Amino acid sequence: MRTVVITGGSAGIGLAVAEIYARRGWAIGVIARGEERLEAAAQALENLGAAKVAIVSADVADASEVEAAADRCEQQLGSIDVWVNDAMTTVYAPFLEMSAEEFERVTRVVYLGAVNGTRAALRRMRPRRTGAIVNVGSGLAYHAIPLQSAYCGAKFAMRGFTEALRAELVHDQLPISLSMVQLPGVNTPQFDWARNRLEHKPQPAAPVYQPEVAARAIVKAADEGLRELFVGKSTLQLFLGSIVAPGFLERIMAASAYDAQQSAEEEDGTRPDNLFAPAPGHHGAHGRFDDRARARGLVVSSKMLRGGTFAGGALLTLLIGACLGALLRRPAALTLTPPRPRTSRR
Repeated sequence: MRTVVITGGSAGIGLAVAEIYARRGWAIGVIARGEERLEAAAQALENLGAAKVAIVSADVADASEVEAAADRCEQQLGSIDVWVNDAMTTVYAPFLEMSAEEFERVTRVVYLGAVNGTRAALRRMRPRRTGAIVNVGSGLAYHAIPLQSAYCGAKFAMRGFTEALRAELVHDQLPISLSMVQLPGVNTPQFDWARNRLEHKPQPAAPVYQPEVAARAIVKAADEGLRELFVGKSTLQLFLGSIVAPGFLERIMAASAYDAQQSAEEEDGTRPDNLFAPAPGHHGAHGRFDDRARARGLVVSSKMLRGGTFAGGALLTLLIGACLGALLRRPAALTLTPPRPRTSRR
Protein backbone atom coordinates (compact mmCIF):
# COMPACT_ATOMS: atom_id res chain seq x y z
CA MET A 1 0.00 0.00 0.00
CA ARG A 2 1.42 3.37 -1.05
CA THR A 3 0.76 6.59 0.84
CA VAL A 4 0.35 10.25 -0.13
CA VAL A 5 -0.08 13.21 2.22
CA ILE A 6 -1.64 16.43 0.94
CA THR A 7 -1.79 19.74 2.78
CA GLY A 8 -4.84 21.80 1.93
CA GLY A 9 -6.37 18.53 0.74
CA SER A 10 -9.95 19.04 1.90
CA ALA A 11 -11.02 21.29 -1.01
CA GLY A 12 -9.89 22.77 -4.32
CA ILE A 13 -6.80 21.47 -6.08
CA GLY A 14 -5.67 19.49 -3.04
CA LEU A 15 -8.92 17.53 -3.00
CA ALA A 16 -8.70 16.95 -6.76
CA VAL A 17 -5.21 15.48 -6.24
CA ALA A 18 -6.50 13.28 -3.43
CA GLU A 19 -9.30 12.02 -5.68
CA ILE A 20 -6.78 10.80 -8.27
CA TYR A 21 -4.84 8.88 -5.64
CA ALA A 22 -8.09 7.51 -4.17
CA ARG A 23 -9.01 6.02 -7.55
CA ARG A 24 -5.57 4.39 -7.60
CA GLY A 25 -6.29 2.76 -4.25
CA TRP A 26 -3.60 4.63 -2.30
CA ALA A 27 -3.72 5.46 1.38
CA ILE A 28 -4.26 9.20 1.72
CA GLY A 29 -3.42 11.65 4.50
CA VAL A 30 -5.28 14.96 4.33
CA ILE A 31 -4.07 17.93 6.38
CA ALA A 32 -6.29 21.01 6.66
CA ARG A 33 -7.87 23.17 9.36
CA GLY A 34 -11.62 22.68 8.97
CA GLU A 35 -12.97 19.58 10.72
CA GLU A 36 -16.22 19.64 8.77
CA ARG A 37 -14.52 19.62 5.37
CA LEU A 38 -11.97 17.03 6.51
CA GLU A 39 -14.77 14.63 7.45
CA ALA A 40 -16.54 15.24 4.14
CA ALA A 41 -13.30 14.72 2.19
CA ALA A 42 -12.55 11.46 4.00
CA GLN A 43 -15.97 10.05 3.14
CA ALA A 44 -15.66 11.09 -0.49
CA LEU A 45 -12.18 9.59 -0.86
CA GLU A 46 -13.19 6.30 0.73
CA ASN A 47 -16.13 6.10 -1.67
CA LEU A 48 -13.72 6.59 -4.59
CA GLY A 49 -11.58 3.63 -3.50
CA ALA A 50 -8.87 4.97 -1.20
CA ALA A 51 -7.26 2.11 0.73
CA LYS A 52 -7.39 4.20 3.90
CA VAL A 53 -7.79 7.86 4.78
CA ALA A 54 -6.24 9.73 7.70
CA ILE A 55 -7.46 13.28 8.35
CA VAL A 56 -5.58 15.71 10.57
CA SER A 57 -6.64 19.20 11.56
CA ALA A 58 -3.50 21.36 11.57
CA ASP A 59 -2.34 24.84 10.58
CA VAL A 60 0.56 24.50 8.13
CA ALA A 61 1.91 27.86 9.31
CA ASP A 62 2.89 26.13 12.58
CA ALA A 63 5.88 23.81 12.09
CA SER A 64 5.14 21.81 15.23
CA GLU A 65 1.57 21.13 14.08
CA VAL A 66 2.82 19.91 10.70
CA GLU A 67 5.34 17.59 12.36
CA ALA A 68 2.63 16.16 14.60
CA ALA A 69 0.34 15.74 11.60
CA ALA A 70 3.04 13.85 9.69
CA ASP A 71 3.54 11.55 12.69
CA ARG A 72 -0.18 10.81 12.83
CA CYS A 73 -0.34 10.09 9.12
CA GLU A 74 2.55 7.64 9.30
CA GLN A 75 1.13 5.97 12.40
CA GLN A 76 -2.20 5.40 10.66
CA LEU A 77 -1.09 4.82 7.09
CA GLY A 78 2.56 3.76 7.06
CA SER A 79 5.60 5.33 5.40
CA ILE A 80 4.91 8.40 3.26
CA ASP A 81 5.78 7.95 -0.43
CA VAL A 82 4.50 11.30 -1.79
CA TRP A 83 3.93 14.64 -0.06
CA VAL A 84 2.08 17.49 -1.76
CA ASN A 85 2.24 21.06 -0.37
CA ASP A 86 -0.93 22.74 -1.59
CA ALA A 87 -2.30 24.79 1.34
CA MET A 88 -2.89 28.43 0.46
CA THR A 89 -4.70 31.62 1.33
CA THR A 90 -4.63 35.13 -0.09
CA VAL A 91 -5.88 38.69 0.32
CA TYR A 92 -7.16 40.81 -2.57
CA ALA A 93 -6.14 44.37 -1.79
CA PRO A 94 -3.62 47.06 -2.72
CA PHE A 95 -0.46 46.62 -0.67
CA LEU A 96 -0.99 49.64 1.60
CA GLU A 97 -4.53 48.52 2.39
CA MET A 98 -3.30 45.23 3.84
CA SER A 99 -2.35 45.10 7.49
CA ALA A 100 1.03 43.74 8.56
CA GLU A 101 -0.79 40.82 10.21
CA GLU A 102 -2.62 39.95 6.98
CA PHE A 103 0.55 40.08 4.90
CA GLU A 104 2.41 37.93 7.40
CA ARG A 105 -0.41 35.39 7.56
CA VAL A 106 -0.45 34.87 3.80
CA THR A 107 3.33 34.49 3.82
CA ARG A 108 3.26 31.99 6.66
CA VAL A 109 0.58 29.80 5.09
CA VAL A 110 1.69 29.87 1.45
CA TYR A 111 5.47 30.01 1.83
CA LEU A 112 6.30 28.72 5.29
CA GLY A 113 3.50 26.17 5.00
CA ALA A 114 5.38 24.63 2.06
CA VAL A 115 8.67 24.88 3.96
CA ASN A 116 7.17 23.18 7.02
CA GLY A 117 5.58 20.46 4.92
CA THR A 118 8.79 19.83 2.98
CA ARG A 119 10.77 19.59 6.21
CA ALA A 120 8.34 17.07 7.71
CA ALA A 121 8.34 14.98 4.54
CA LEU A 122 12.10 15.06 4.02
CA ARG A 123 12.85 14.05 7.60
CA ARG A 124 10.85 10.88 7.03
CA MET A 125 11.99 10.17 3.47
CA ARG A 126 15.71 10.81 3.95
CA PRO A 127 16.46 7.70 6.08
CA ARG A 128 14.67 5.52 3.50
CA ARG A 129 16.32 7.37 0.57
CA THR A 130 13.08 7.43 -1.41
CA GLY A 131 10.05 9.64 -1.93
CA ALA A 132 8.61 12.53 -3.91
CA ILE A 133 7.72 16.03 -2.71
CA VAL A 134 5.66 18.43 -4.84
CA ASN A 135 5.32 22.14 -4.12
CA VAL A 136 2.28 23.66 -5.80
CA GLY A 137 3.37 26.92 -7.35
CA SER A 138 1.94 29.42 -9.82
CA GLY A 139 2.78 31.34 -12.94
CA LEU A 140 2.86 34.23 -10.45
CA ALA A 141 6.10 32.76 -9.11
CA TYR A 142 7.73 34.14 -12.28
CA HIS A 143 5.81 37.35 -12.88
CA ALA A 144 3.59 38.89 -10.22
CA ILE A 145 0.31 40.76 -10.52
CA PRO A 146 -1.10 43.71 -8.58
CA LEU A 147 -3.62 43.29 -5.73
CA GLN A 148 -2.02 40.04 -4.50
CA SER A 149 1.42 41.19 -3.38
CA ALA A 150 1.63 38.84 -0.39
CA TYR A 151 0.59 35.76 -2.36
CA CYS A 152 2.91 36.53 -5.27
CA GLY A 153 5.81 37.20 -2.91
CA ALA A 154 5.19 33.88 -1.18
CA LYS A 155 5.17 31.97 -4.47
CA PHE A 156 8.44 33.64 -5.52
CA ALA A 157 9.91 32.61 -2.16
CA MET A 158 8.64 29.07 -2.58
CA ARG A 159 10.43 28.84 -5.92
CA GLY A 160 13.72 30.08 -4.43
CA PHE A 161 13.44 27.68 -1.51
CA THR A 162 12.67 24.75 -3.81
CA GLU A 163 15.65 25.45 -6.06
CA ALA A 164 18.03 25.80 -3.10
CA LEU A 165 16.86 22.58 -1.48
CA ARG A 166 16.98 20.70 -4.77
CA ALA A 167 20.68 21.58 -5.06
CA GLU A 168 21.24 20.22 -1.54
CA LEU A 169 19.56 16.94 -2.49
CA VAL A 170 21.80 16.67 -5.54
CA HIS A 171 24.87 17.42 -3.41
CA ASP A 172 23.91 14.74 -0.89
CA GLN A 173 23.08 12.29 -3.70
CA LEU A 174 19.62 11.68 -2.26
CA PRO A 175 17.24 10.04 -4.75
CA ILE A 176 14.25 12.05 -3.50
CA SER A 177 12.46 14.11 -6.12
CA LEU A 178 11.48 17.71 -5.38
CA SER A 179 9.10 19.15 -7.95
CA MET A 180 7.34 22.47 -8.43
CA VAL A 181 4.20 22.75 -10.53
CA GLN A 182 3.41 26.26 -11.79
CA LEU A 183 -0.33 26.76 -12.23
CA PRO A 184 -2.64 29.17 -14.10
CA GLY A 185 -6.00 30.47 -12.87
CA VAL A 186 -7.99 27.51 -11.56
CA ASN A 187 -11.69 27.13 -10.79
CA THR A 188 -11.51 26.45 -7.04
CA PRO A 189 -13.51 27.68 -4.02
CA GLN A 190 -10.70 30.03 -2.98
CA PHE A 191 -12.44 32.91 -4.75
CA ASP A 192 -15.40 32.52 -2.40
CA TRP A 193 -13.35 32.51 0.80
CA ALA A 194 -10.34 34.74 0.09
CA ARG A 195 -10.29 37.99 2.07
CA ASN A 196 -11.28 40.75 -0.32
CA ARG A 197 -11.09 44.56 -0.14
CA LEU A 198 -11.99 45.16 -3.77
CA GLU A 199 -15.32 46.55 -4.90
CA HIS A 200 -16.20 43.38 -6.81
CA LYS A 201 -15.94 39.68 -6.00
CA PRO A 202 -12.63 38.12 -7.06
CA GLN A 203 -12.25 35.78 -9.99
CA PRO A 204 -9.37 33.92 -11.66
CA ALA A 205 -7.84 35.73 -14.63
CA ALA A 206 -8.73 33.99 -17.89
CA PRO A 207 -8.15 31.43 -19.19
CA VAL A 208 -9.53 29.40 -16.27
CA TYR A 209 -8.86 25.68 -15.85
CA GLN A 210 -10.65 23.00 -13.87
CA PRO A 211 -8.85 21.72 -10.75
CA GLU A 212 -8.44 18.30 -12.34
CA VAL A 213 -6.07 19.83 -14.93
CA ALA A 214 -3.81 21.03 -12.13
CA ALA A 215 -4.21 17.79 -10.19
CA ARG A 216 -3.13 15.62 -13.10
CA ALA A 217 0.02 17.70 -13.54
CA ILE A 218 0.85 17.46 -9.82
CA VAL A 219 0.47 13.69 -9.86
CA LYS A 220 2.54 13.48 -13.05
CA ALA A 221 5.34 15.47 -11.40
CA ALA A 222 5.36 13.08 -8.44
CA ASP A 223 5.14 9.95 -10.61
CA GLU A 224 7.99 10.95 -12.89
CA GLY A 225 10.13 12.94 -10.45
CA LEU A 226 9.99 15.99 -12.70
CA ARG A 227 11.86 19.13 -11.74
CA GLU A 228 9.22 21.62 -12.85
CA LEU A 229 5.98 21.69 -14.82
CA PHE A 230 4.18 24.67 -16.37
CA VAL A 231 0.42 24.20 -16.68
CA GLY A 232 -1.67 26.21 -19.14
CA LYS A 233 -0.59 28.53 -21.92
CA SER A 234 -0.99 31.60 -19.70
CA THR A 235 1.57 30.22 -17.22
CA LEU A 236 4.05 29.65 -20.03
CA GLN A 237 3.39 33.18 -21.28
CA LEU A 238 4.22 34.62 -17.86
CA PHE A 239 7.40 32.55 -17.64
CA LEU A 240 8.67 33.46 -21.11
CA GLY A 241 7.52 37.07 -20.90
CA SER A 242 9.34 37.55 -17.60
CA ILE A 243 12.58 36.57 -19.34
CA VAL A 244 12.43 38.83 -22.39
CA ALA A 245 10.06 41.70 -21.54
CA PRO A 246 9.41 42.06 -17.80
CA GLY A 247 8.81 45.81 -18.00
CA PHE A 248 6.32 45.35 -20.81
CA LEU A 249 4.46 42.73 -18.79
CA GLU A 250 4.31 45.10 -15.82
CA ARG A 251 2.62 47.72 -17.97
CA ILE A 252 0.13 45.15 -19.22
CA MET A 253 -0.62 44.11 -15.62
CA ALA A 254 -1.01 47.71 -14.49
CA ALA A 255 -3.50 48.38 -17.30
CA SER A 256 -5.56 45.19 -17.18
CA ALA A 257 -5.00 42.96 -14.15
CA TYR A 258 -7.23 45.05 -11.88
CA ASP A 259 -10.27 44.26 -14.02
CA ALA A 260 -9.14 40.72 -14.83
CA GLN A 261 -9.26 39.73 -11.15
CA GLN A 262 -12.72 41.18 -10.46
CA SER A 263 -16.04 39.75 -11.56
CA ALA A 264 -19.16 41.77 -12.33
CA GLU A 265 -20.65 40.88 -8.93
CA GLU A 266 -20.29 43.55 -6.27
CA GLU A 267 -18.68 42.55 -2.97
CA ASP A 268 -20.97 43.14 -0.02
CA GLY A 269 -18.33 42.42 2.63
CA THR A 270 -20.50 39.99 4.61
CA ARG A 271 -19.10 36.60 3.64
CA PRO A 272 -16.56 34.86 5.90
CA ASP A 273 -12.99 34.35 4.74
CA ASN A 274 -10.40 31.71 5.58
CA LEU A 275 -7.40 33.88 6.41
CA PHE A 276 -7.19 33.23 10.14
CA ALA A 277 -9.83 30.50 10.52
CA PRO A 278 -11.36 27.98 8.14
CA ALA A 279 -14.43 29.10 6.21
CA PRO A 280 -17.54 27.08 7.05
CA GLY A 281 -19.29 24.60 4.77
CA HIS A 282 -18.43 21.88 2.25
CA HIS A 283 -16.77 23.32 -0.82
CA GLY A 284 -15.46 20.41 -2.90
CA ALA A 285 -12.83 20.77 -5.59
CA HIS A 286 -14.68 23.16 -7.92
CA GLY A 287 -15.50 26.83 -7.56
CA ARG A 288 -18.30 28.80 -9.20
CA PHE A 289 -16.69 29.11 -12.65
CA ASP A 290 -17.57 25.73 -14.17
CA ASP A 291 -19.27 27.44 -17.10
CA ARG A 292 -16.00 28.87 -18.40
CA ALA A 293 -13.33 26.56 -17.01
CA ARG A 294 -11.33 24.37 -19.38
CA ALA A 295 -11.05 20.63 -18.77
CA ARG A 296 -7.70 20.33 -20.58
CA GLY A 297 -4.58 22.45 -20.73
CA LEU A 298 -1.04 22.57 -22.05
CA VAL A 299 1.55 20.98 -19.74
CA VAL A 300 5.22 21.70 -20.43
CA SER A 301 8.20 20.52 -18.40
CA SER A 302 11.34 22.53 -17.77
CA LYS A 303 13.25 19.79 -19.60
CA MET A 304 11.15 20.36 -22.71
CA LEU A 305 11.87 24.08 -22.50
CA ARG A 306 15.61 23.42 -22.27
CA GLY A 307 16.07 20.96 -25.09
CA GLY A 308 13.02 19.22 -26.48
CA THR A 309 9.90 20.60 -28.05
CA PHE A 310 10.96 24.23 -27.58
CA ALA A 311 14.64 23.80 -28.51
CA GLY A 312 16.47 26.40 -30.51
CA GLY A 313 16.87 30.10 -30.02
CA ALA A 314 14.91 31.03 -33.13
CA LEU A 315 11.90 28.90 -32.18
CA LEU A 316 11.95 30.19 -28.61
CA THR A 317 12.03 33.77 -29.85
CA LEU A 318 9.04 33.14 -32.11
CA LEU A 319 7.15 31.51 -29.26
CA ILE A 320 7.81 34.40 -26.91
CA GLY A 321 6.57 36.84 -29.53
CA ALA A 322 3.43 34.80 -30.05
CA CYS A 323 2.82 34.55 -26.32
CA LEU A 324 3.15 38.27 -25.76
CA GLY A 325 0.90 38.93 -28.71
CA ALA A 326 -1.69 36.56 -27.25
CA LEU A 327 -1.60 38.48 -23.98
CA LEU A 328 -2.50 41.66 -25.82
CA ARG A 329 -5.23 40.02 -27.90
CA ARG A 330 -6.99 38.21 -25.02
CA PRO A 331 -9.82 40.59 -24.07
CA ALA A 332 -11.09 38.53 -21.13
CA ALA A 333 -7.76 38.29 -19.43
CA LEU A 334 -5.13 40.91 -20.19
CA THR A 335 -6.39 43.68 -22.42
CA LEU A 336 -4.91 47.12 -22.37
CA THR A 337 -7.87 48.88 -20.78
CA PRO A 338 -7.78 51.48 -18.03
CA PRO A 339 -8.05 50.12 -14.47
CA ARG A 340 -11.21 50.66 -12.45
CA PRO A 341 -11.29 54.14 -10.90
CA ARG A 342 -11.55 52.55 -7.45
CA THR A 343 -10.25 49.13 -6.52
CA SER A 344 -11.11 48.79 -2.87
CA ARG A 345 -13.99 49.07 -0.46
CA ARG A 346 -13.69 51.62 2.30
